[in-house]
This record gives sequence, structure tokens and C-alpha cells, in this order.
Amino acid sequence: MTEDDLRAAFARREELTPPTGPVRAAIDRAVVRRRRRRLRLRLAGTAMAVVAAALAGFTAIAPRPPETANLLGVPATPTPTGALNMLLLGVDGSGADANLRADSVLLVHVPADRSRLYLVSLPRDLLVPVYGVGITKLNTSFAYGIPGPGRDLASGYQATRGVVAQVTGVRIDAGAVLTYRAAGELTDAVGGVSVCLPTKVRSHHTARSFPAGCQRLGGAAAVDLLRQRYGLPEGALDRDRNAERYAAGLLRRINEQGALTNPALLTRLITQVGSTAMVDTGELSLPVLVSAAGKAATAEPVAVGLPVRYEAKPPYGFRLDTALAPGFLDALRTDRLGEWTAAHPKQVTGLR
Repeated sequence: MTEDDLRAAFARREELTPPTGPVRAAIDRAVVRRRRRRLRLRLAGTAMAVVAAALAGFTAIAPRPPETANLLGVPATPTPTGALNMLLLGVDGSGADANLRADSVLLVHVPADRSRLYLVSLPRDLLVPVYGVGITKLNTSFAYGIPGPGRDLASGYQATRGVVAQVTGVRIDAGAVLTYRAAGELTDAVGGVSVCLPTKVRSHHTARSFPAGCQRLGGAAAVDLLRQRYGLPEGALDRDRNAERYAAGLLRRINEQGALTNPALLTRLITQVGSTAMVDTGELSLPVLVSAAGKAATAEPVAVGLPVRYEAKPPYGFRLDTALAPGFLDALRTDRLGEWTAAHPKQVTGLR
């Protein structure tokens, strides 16, 4: 074949090739759509993290599988009319291979009448059955749920969620995994949080001392307080109560700023906290959860611990109080926590 024949063959092939301009434009449009979608997911996850923080005093960082594209609520999911239960886990560990444990376990109950929030703390040392392990402490269920080394927070959350659902007998509608670092960032973002302590607390980790009474804490001080259990009269149980007090103070602070009802303020708070946060919204949408939290958050929350008793023999830890726990759990399942806490005022944590 001569050179002229080759040129003619290539010319015929070029006529069959589609123009590259429209193809390039389509690729560019697809890239823009993907970038916008990733941005929406990050913002939605962070917004839900702010809601979680308003409910329990922390910011969520749990990674979420790709199906969370419905976080934006388009189309909107139906507004639930019954009670809601959200599980918030405070996880320790900082390294990539850290043995992560859920050392703060808080079940937030939103009653059907949206009258207020109930903050139910479960002890980290509660003895529970974990599949494939046997009876062990609740906080270790998170680590056992992670299939290998690393920080697969979603798997850890799902494992602890299953255990909590089994122990309490309630459906977990949504939840989040939380860190102390994020709690500090959020505390500073809202300008500090007021916490009211019944007795003096001295930090086991720093030289800081927290006097009895109400005090405004910045991020570093709040994290320091939330970590304390040594030296407290009831150890980890008192730490859970202080976490409830912090949660109530944070909730009041966010309400004072109107962040749950003012989109501009919420956006500003989201920007200050950052975008490294995602949560499990279950079958609900972000607007639905914001609406439920906003209505229930207008009243002072009620904080109560799961009734337990300490078992001073191996395996050491807490078990359900046979006298109080059955009635409490029945009230939780049937949405009658208001009646139960009114009948058992000594079980309620003082928040002021």
C-alpha cells in the first residue's frame, strides 16, 4: 500500500470518529456532579453531627457506606409520629491500630409527644453477651465488631448497636460515633459550655481542678472533665453523669444561639466544627431528625442511668438491677419514661 493509500484510509477513519467536544463536555459535567454530590454528603454528615452533639454532647465521626446519599432528605422521608431512639458512642483511642472501645454509651430517647429529651447512659462496664465472645463488658463490643486492625468505626458501631438493642429491647433509629477531640472543637465553636457539678472534680490527667457548682468550660477543659473517672465516688458511673451534665449544658447553649432553627447559624456552626463527620441516620432523613430534635430540645432534658448493680466477682462489672431495671426498660420500650422518672426521682441525674 502506497503512502497516498494510507493517507486516504486514515482520512476515511477520521470521518467515522465522533467529535471530541461533546464528549469532553459530558465528562466535565459528570465530574462537577460528582464533586457537588461529595460536598453535599460531607455537609449533610456534619449537620447531622451537630444534631447529635445537641443531643448528647459530642460530634460524630463515624464513616458511612455510600448508601447515605439520602441524608439530604430529597425526596423527604415521612415524618415519624412515634418515639425515636438514637445511640451515641464516645470512642477512645487515637492511633490507627488503637484498640477502640466505646467508653461512653448514651441512648437518647425522643418521646412521641416530643416533650423533651431523655438521656439514658449505659455503663461501659455493663456485662453483656457478645456474639462469638460470650459475656464481656459493653465497651469492648465495639472493638470485637471491627473485623481487623484499623479504625472501621462503622463496623464497631453496628456491633455495639446490636448489643444495646438486645439489652434494652428497643429499636435504634439512628446513631453516631463520637470522639473527645470533636467534643472540644464543638465546645469552642459554641463559645463554651456551662456544666454544673455537685462536687469538686480533680483531673487525673492534668493539674486542672473543677469546683462544685456551675462553670463555663472551653473545649480543652470540657474534654478533660469528660475523661475523669478516677477519684470520683462512683467512678465510671459518675463520669457518665458528668457527660449527661455536659450534654445538657451544650444543648442549652445551642438552643440559646438558635442553631437548630436558624439555617444561617447552623451553617456557621457546621463550618466551625469541620466536615470530617458522618452518622447513621437509618431510615430517617436529616430534616426529620432536626425537626424531632428541635421540638424536644425546647425543654430541659432528663438524664437517667440504666439501673445496675456491681458484681464483685469475676467477671467484674455491672449487671442489671433486678429490682429497678425491668420496670425502667418496660417504660423505655412503651414510651413512659416520664412516668418512671417521676416515680423514681433518686435515679435522675441533677443537671443544675
